[in-house]
Amino acid sequence: MTPDELRALRAELAQFHRVSNAVPVAIAYYERDGYVCRYANEGYAQMFGHDQQSILGRTVTQVIGEAAAQLIQPRVDHVVSTMEAVRYERQLPGADGQTRFIEVHLMPHTDDAGLTVGAFVLIADITRHRRAEAALRDSEERLAKFMHASAEGIVFHRAGIITDANPPLLQLLGYTLDELVGQPALGFVAEDVRSRVAAVMAAGEEIRYDTAVVHKDGSRVPVEFIVRTVLVQGPGQVQEQQRMTIVRDIRPRLDAQARIHHLAHHDALTGLPNRAAFTERADDLLASARADGRPLALLFLDLDHFKRVNDSLGHPVGDMLLQTVAGRITATLREADLVSRFGGDEFVLLLHGDATETAVAEVATRLLAAVGAPLNVEGSSISVTPSIGVALFPAHGSSAAELIKHADTAMYRAKARGRAGCEFFHPQMAEAARAELAMESRLLQAVRDGEFVLHYQPQLRVTDGALMGVEALIRWAHPEQGLIGPDGFLPLAEARRLTLPMGQWVLRTALAQAVHWQAAGLLRVPLAVNLSPLQFRSPGFVQSVEAALAEAGASGALLELEITESMLMQDSAEVLAVLARLRARGVRVAVDDFGTGYTSLRNLQRLPIDRLKIDRGFVDGLSADGGSAAIVLSIIQLGRGLGLQVLAEGVATAAQSDWLLAQGCDVQQGRLVLEPQPAELFEAWLRAQPLSPFLQPSSAAPSPAA
Repeated sequence: MTPDELRALRAELAQFHRVSNAVPVAIAYYERDGYVCRYANEGYAQMFGHDQQSILGRTVTQVIGEAAAQLIQPRVDHVVSTMEAVRYERQLPGADGQTRFIEVHLMPHTDDAGLTVGAFVLIADITRHRRAEAALRDSEERLAKFMHASAEGIVFHRAGIITDANPPLLQLLGYTLDELVGQPALGFVAEDVRSRVAAVMAAGEEIRYDTAVVHKDGSRVPVEFIVRTVLVQGPGQVQEQQRMTIVRDIRPRLDAQARIHHLAHHDALTGLPNRAAFTERADDLLASARADGRPLALLFLDLDHFKRVNDSLGHPVGDMLLQTVAGRITATLREADLVSRFGGDEFVLLLHGDATETAVAEVATRLLAAVGAPLNVEGSSISVTPSIGVALFPAHGSSAAELIKHADTAMYRAKARGRAGCEFFHPQMAEAARAELAMESRLLQAVRDGEFVLHYQPQLRVTDGALMGVEALIRWAHPEQGLIGPDGFLPLAEARRLTLPMGQWVLRTALAQAVHWQAAGLLRVPLAVNLSPLQFRSPGFVQSVEAALAEAGASGALLELEITESMLMQDSAEVLAVLARLRARGVRVAVDDFGTGYTSLRNLQRLPIDRLKIDRGFVDGLSADGGSAAIVLSIIQLGRGLGLQVLAEGVATAAQSDWLLAQGCDVQQGRLVLEPQPAELFEAWLRAQPLSPFLQPSSAAPSPAA
């Protein structure tokens, strides 16, 4: 070989080594005799802990180890004997302690005679691929477990053809797995949403959206699709993309949303539309009526004295009554008419069709009769009457809010005129409402500036005219309007929660006056003060009475507190505790306006009460109403049977006084004896009277300290 040929050979050999070391495959050559390594590239040598020089001359067993050599020997024998290449895989412990996977190719090397003289070894590291396959198998196993454990439907499809589905999906659709697999996925989607689902499939979007599928029985099932693309093991260990769709039944969600929407727009007790829903619907109807030039009528209906039912019979009975009233209103009107419960005992109605005053008045008459009909509750017959206000569209307003306001104003006019009636709105009512608003503002100022005074009225024994008590009555000394009686401002004060500060002022002022008269030797009987429900229910009420007594230096026996029947209908245990504490201080208790409520005999028997005051309305009717006489007589007999003193309010004539005397009434009060007087005039009246009996505490109380 010439020097040039030798140089060329060496260059070619160097090139071979560079290429051999650069390829990502471990390469070695073993001769048949002794299976000795005669060549190895860097990858092969390093794979088994050698370099390219130290590995040469070593046998297979020395290179790969005894166990591995025995493992591959059958394959080596096959290559030698058949002169066919062999491929196999095995595992190697890696330097990092992790198992490595290799793919080995053994290729025979033959001489010119066709005999095997050695073998080439090519090794590829396939660890990454095998780990990826293992991870994919694990993922598929987890996915399979998830599919069967999930409560939601899951379906796989490839190119739009279903490949798998879990039991919840089968149950949702009503099919077996065999009936689904191989079928087009779109075939089970509702027809009206199929184009949207097809577009998502074509775009390969990963998305969630609401749609619908079709059950095997043809029924529509609203669902939510959550669509994802996943890799799965396909035929021949090939990874391929499939679409996975979670199919979530949203019927419970839609039902809940419908219930929430219904609750948001309807009254929970009666099922009628509430204020917000009525106003929205009414504005739509008004807009339509405006376009068509049609009149409409809006009615505001409020139940009279409904609070008495709740206070005396309890809220469950009150709720039942409201449900009955709602049903009666709905039954009286036409289906096209709109009815709403605005809250409490208020109902608002919007009438279609004939909206003339005559036609609306006929509807109101039917409503008055239907709503006011008696209702049997636990063996007792009760009834409440409605007061109705009417506003006409477009004469009385152009919007629902305006019509409601004016109908409400008319309803209050109906209450003021005796209740259980119907009034149509007219502009003068709005003026009256504005005047009431001005009165409210002025009343707030009066409370702040102390514009109130007390007048006093005596309570005399019917038999001999002896002074048995004095009642303090509040008056408003209005700077412009003069003296205003309690009927002119107390209802408004009660509605605006002003009776609490007013009541505290009355209590302190009356006690101070009583102590003054007692010190002067003019008063030896209790002085009565009216309590408002707000005052009686207020926290620390008993403490406030005790503080007022201490501030005035008065004994409890100098004070009588007048409460209404409705106050007795509150929590009886709490009422009993309050009255017992008052009785322990020597304070007397009277039930005012008795006969107008629903006080039970059991309550009267167990509560510490000293006196029943017959409502003036019954006394007024003694001369003309036989029913009033019967009621008054029954109250007198009831009081006598319970050992309670009975006082008749509003006695105005000698005939009334004589009748009360004949029936055994104990005490009378009214203008027949004396109109309520300011303190200085009443003091003059006291000085002109015989000395009253000695002041005595309530019968169940200890004697007060002097």
